Amino acid sequence: MKKHGILPVISPITEPAVGYGAIGGALYFAPKSDPKQQPDIIAAAGGITSNGSWLSGGGYIGFWDEDKIRYRGVAGYGEIAIDFYIKSNTPLEINLNTFFFLQQVNYRLGKSNFFLGAKYQLTKITIPIFKESEIIDPLDLESLNSGIGIITEFDNLNNILSPTKGARVHFSYDQNLEVLGSNRDWGKLTFFTHLYFPVNKTWIPALRIESSLVTGKPPFYVKPFVYLRGVPAVRYQGDLIMLAETEQLFNITPRWGLLGFTGMGRAFDSIENMKSDEIVWNAGGGFRYLIARALGLKVGADIARGPEDWEFYVTIGTAWLK
Repeated sequence: MKKHGILPVISPITEPAVGYGAIGGALYFAPKSDPKQQPDIIAAAGGITSNGSWLSGGGYIGFWDEDKIRYRGVAGYGEIAIDFYIKSNTPLEINLNTFFFLQQVNYRLGKSNFFLGAKYQLTKITIPIFKESEIIDPLDLESLNSGIGIITEFDNLNNILSPTKGARVHFSYDQNLEVLGSNRDWGKLTFFTHLYFPVNKTWIPALRIESSLVTGKPPFYVKPFVYLRGVPAVRYQGDLIMLAETEQLFNITPRWGLLGFTGMGRAFDSIENMKSDEIVWNAGGGFRYLIARALGLKVGADIARGPEDWEFYVTIGTAWLK
């Protein structure tokens, strides 16, 4: 495949929190006058799962002015049914009818790999009334979150989709404000780093460290959660989360590779109460196939074990894509 053109995408959805399903769409890689430059990416997709969840949307990722400016715009709508664990270990399926809109721009500082950026994000969430609704804050049943954010980042990864060398270190703060239309004031601090340090062409170790903290009085559904393969989304949720995960990629041929991974994390009720009943862990393995050599894009599948069960995942690009 050339470093431009349309790439159709059909992928199973295997996230245990929403059930099995499929997502279909297309990626368009817009060519640049200099073929060595990263093409812009335009995406459109839609998906549906076995528990009735569905979503549709699109986005644009731009690398402008010889990669001095990085733009990201996303908009979409979905009706997502997902199991939350609010004040108990018993799952409660809650429907989130969600509209999402994001505008983000990062500026490269000089000729360095450091970026400074800003973003605006809006979500409108409606939760249909159901019999257990008394355990949910009435403000969360129909809420608007509108806020701005600041971003600092170091990024010298060799590929945006399936990196094998380099580092990405990200720190951001988002603040939702009533003056911008939000129902309430609340914020989120986010830190993550993804490190890839190849020993040779065959063995490529990688490390992921992440932490997130919410401030103020956020809606229950925006609280961070431990996101590891083998662990259902939002299963372990709190005001503060921390996690670490390592991957070990072994390239068997120029196109095929085998992957092993393991990690652990914790979710805390608050920064004042740094107690956690359980260390969340995962372990698993899978394979990767270089499907588009010019783009460096890999696809594959993973099987992972978490604290409660085995899960299966299909990946397009890195499993740590953000």
